[in-house]
Amino acid sequence: MYFYLVNLQHKLFQTQITDKMAKTPHLLLIYTGGTIGMVKDFKTGVLKPFNFDKLIKHIPEINHLDCTVDSFSFDTPIDSSDMNQEEWILLVEIIEKNYDKYDGFVVLHGSDTMSYTASAISFMLENLGKPVIFTGSQLPIGDLRTDAKENLITSIEIASTQKNEKPLITEVCLYFEYKLYRANRTTKINAEHFEAFTSPNYPPLAVSGVHLKFNYHLFFKKENAAPLKVRKNLENNIVILKIFPGITKEIVQNILRIQDLKGVVLETYGSGNAPTKKWFVNLLKDAVKKGVYIVNVTQCVAGSVIMGQYETSVELEKIGIISGNDITTESALAKLMYLLGENIPKNEFKKVFESQLRGEMSELT
Repeated sequence: MYFYLVNLQHKLFQTQITDKMAKTPHLLLIYTGGTIGMVKDFKTGVLKPFNFDKLIKHIPEINHLDCTVDSFSFDTPIDSSDMNQEEWILLVEIIEKNYDKYDGFVVLHGSDTMSYTASAISFMLENLGKPVIFTGSQLPIGDLRTDAKENLITSIEIASTQKNEKPLITEVCLYFEYKLYRANRTTKINAEHFEAFTSPNYPPLAVSGVHLKFNYHLFFKKENAAPLKVRKNLENNIVILKIFPGITKEIVQNILRIQDLKGVVLETYGSGNAPTKKWFVNLLKDAVKKGVYIVNVTQCVAGSVIMGQYETSVELEKIGIISGNDITTESALAKLMYLLGENIPKNEFKKVFESQLRGEMSELT
C-alpha cells in the first residue's frame, strides 16, 4: 500500500546512560520530512536531507538530557505540502507498532501542514497514554540562526518528562518557539517568523524559558486507563467552503454537487454568520437532506461559532448545520474525516461532532 520505506536505527544515540537504565525514558524520534531535517550545502546553497547518525555532532546538547532516543526515518522525506491520509496512516502505524517499546514519540514534520497532520493523529490515537510531540523549524538544522535545535531539544525534553515513572504528557502536542500546544488547537499563522504557530482558543500547555513551566490544569485527562485504539478509517471526500462577499450560486451549487461528497467544513463570518439569501440556504438544506454533513466554523483566527446568536445564523441552525464551536478549520477537517470513517448513525452524528473528544473544542453550553 505504501511506497515510502522506513528504516529503524536502534540506539541512534544515548544520553546519560546509568545503572538505572530500565527507568530511563526511552523515546522514538520519527522523521517524516520538512525543513528541520535538512542541512545546507554551503558550497552550492542547496538543501539536502540531514543524516541523523550525525545528530550528536550537530546538537551535542542532547547529551545533557536524561533519556535515550532511537530514530525512525522515512526513506524518502515528504514535503509537508504532499502530506495526505496515506502518510497519516503510515505514521500512526509506526507509533502503533512501537507503542509498547517507548515512553514517548517526537515527530519531525514540515510546518505548512503540521496542524492538519497533528490534529488528525490526535483523533486516530484513542486512549493515548504517552506523549506524541510534533515539531519542526523555519530554518534548516545546520543554519547559523536556526530554530531547529531549540525546538528539537525541548520537544525531546518534554516527551521524556515523567512523574512517578509515568509520562507527564499523554496527548498529541505541537511544540514550536518556546510553547507547547495541544496539537488539535493549533494553526499556522506566519511563514517567516520563528513563532509560526498559535493556539487561538486554548492556552499553551507549557512554556519554555529559563525554566520549563507546565500548566498541569490544562492537560487533557483520560477518563480511564483503556488500552490504545488506533483508528485508520478516514473519509477524504470532504471540502472546505469559505464564504466571501459576492460568492455566487453557481460556485456553491457546483461544490455541493461534487460526486460522493460526504462532508463540508463551512467557513463563515464572525460567530457563524452566512448569507441569508434563499438560494444559499436552500442549497445547504438540500445537501443536508442528501446526507452531507456540514460543519460551521468561523473564519476568524480566534473566537467561536454561536449558532442562532444573529439572524444570519438562525437559518443554518434550523436546517441542521453542525456547530464547530471554537474548533480550528484544521481540526474540524480532521475530526470530520475521522467520524465519517467510523460510520456513526446519522441521528447521532451531530451530537458526537459537537462533543469534545480529544480536547479539540470547548464543551457547548
